Amino acid sequence: GATIEYAMAGSGAPPIVLINGAGGPLEGWFRVWESLAAISSVVAYNRPGIGRSTGPSQPQTGDVVVLTLHSLLEELGLRPPFVIVGHSLGGLFANLFARSYPSETAGVVFIGSAAPEDPALMDEHSTRFQRFVRRVVDAVFGRDPLGEAACVPQTVEMIRRAGAFPPVPVAVISGGKPARGVPAAVRDARARHQARLAALSPSGTHVVARKSGHFPQISEPHLVVEAVRSVVAAVRAGDYRLGEH
Repeated sequence: GATIEYAMAGSGAPPIVLINGAGGPLEGWFRVWESLAAISSVVAYNRPGIGRSTGPSQPQTGDVVVLTLHSLLEELGLRPPFVIVGHSLGGLFANLFARSYPSETAGVVFIGSAAPEDPALMDEHSTRFQRFVRRVVDAVFGRDPLGEAACVPQTVEMIRRAGAFPPVPVAVISGGKPARGVPAAVRDARARHQARLAALSPSGTHVVARKSGHFPQISEPHLVVEAVRSVVAAVRAGDYRLGEH
């Protein structure tokens, strides 16, 4: 009975599915939307509590998020396999979707994506000031116990326990501009984690967006479009029977 806000454009297979980062609305894809719609059919959506989507009624752990997305794709009549594109926290959901529905996943594109190892890394290296600010923000604005950010540890554990990542094309785009105040050890570790995402596939590629921070789809949209185009092309040239899974 929930309402999910979505946008859909283009035509063709495989369908391109865009998964926003934490709290991000579907409008965040505006700089790549038309170009992706020229490649294939494309859909973006707002997760519960974002935009005009109904607020969450249960904890937004990875399995719930992935099941909601899968149900939405069925409701929209989009036939698998899909090319899943995840930004930031959306990368964790893309990772889990691919492991949960391997036969329905044709390829994955990670954009500034969180890797399963990242949350523990950030907790380990957070400063006393950062922890203080987090407590103040939570005290003033509240922390939604049902929200996806509060459920990240469970989502990471679900990825670890899920099946193997399928042997599909993978492209990774990482922002090359380091965030201020991030220790060098954290930057180096995150770079290794990004490389591991690319290594999920035997044909994985990794591009560093030198002019971008956390949002390459806004600052260097052409890189994102080309990464998606390359994965779609690899799928179309492969042994996938599009629309018959």
